[in-house]
Amino acid sequence: MHYSLLDLAPIPEGADAAQAMRNSVALARAAEALGFHRYWLAEHHNMPGIASSATAVMIGHIAAATTRMRVGSGGVMLPNHAPLVIAEQFGTLATIHGDRIDLGIGRAPGTDMETARALRRNMAAQDTFPQDVVELMAYLGDPEPGQRLHAIPGEGTKVPVWILGSSLYGAQLAAHLGLPYAFASHFAPDALSEAAEVYRRGFQPSAVLEKPYFMMAMNIFAADDADEAVRLKTSMQQAFVRLRSGMPSKLPRPVARIEDVADRRWISAVDHALSVSATGTPDMVRDQTAALIARYQPDEVMISGQIHDPAARIRSFEIAAEVMQGLAP
Repeated sequence: MHYSLLDLAPIPEGADAAQAMRNSVALARAAEALGFHRYWLAEHHNMPGIASSATAVMIGHIAAATTRMRVGSGGVMLPNHAPLVIAEQFGTLATIHGDRIDLGIGRAPGTDMETARALRRNMAAQDTFPQDVVELMAYLGDPEPGQRLHAIPGEGTKVPVWILGSSLYGAQLAAHLGLPYAFASHFAPDALSEAAEVYRRGFQPSAVLEKPYFMMAMNIFAADDADEAVRLKTSMQQAFVRLRSGMPSKLPRPVARIEDVADRRWISAVDHALSVSATGTPDMVRDQTAALIARYQPDEVMISGQIHDPAARIRSFEIAAEVMQGLAP
């Protein structure tokens, strides 16, 4: 089973975006050496703690710093962009870096509505996401006779397109179009089982995929000491509490006890959102990860984990890679 890495290029408290980008380059190089199959970056806007807003630019930066690992978006929020522009951006990336680029696309704006308006995309009520996906794929495919609009670079690159989602909508669309599907269970776990079932049951083979390919996203917070792993997790817990309460921030420093800095009701909600996670020592993470894989039967696991200290973050992903290698048939 392939295992991959999702990075939001977190900006830790006490650092800036430039340091976050350097941290991501170091993490990507380590991930490639550890056997991670893909390295995806996510589009978010107006977030003080995320440095991957210009996602295509960051993908190019990471691809240039690595040599073998696939690099892509997890994802680009298509409502924020014209399909032609995304085809040109990712066609350019594929032209530069060859067959290493993935294009994961989502339907959400990845931000608040005020920021979505500032992005100056169509704010009409109708949902054009399915048509936009088809249009985008056409730009990346071989040109048709009489075609007037061309993505240059882009056409003929056939950059692999993934549908990302956290509800049944994306599962149904991915199944209908015969595309690989990635579920955002690392922060929205509620529909995970049903989405996997809907996708697999409704999948229609396509020119790009003969059978369904389902990716499950999860968090891993790993350390050589169990208490340290729990402490590392508190950075992401705090970040979620601040985001959900309307006060997004840089990635907070970890604390000894999350109960000392957050209301129990918020902690309960955040722990539910992060329930598709594994936390602890290598043995603990192995057992928790194995249970999740056995339950949901993904074809690939996308691993996230926002950790404040860059060295501890690399160590956590190192343990994650060892666990995944140990779970291989």
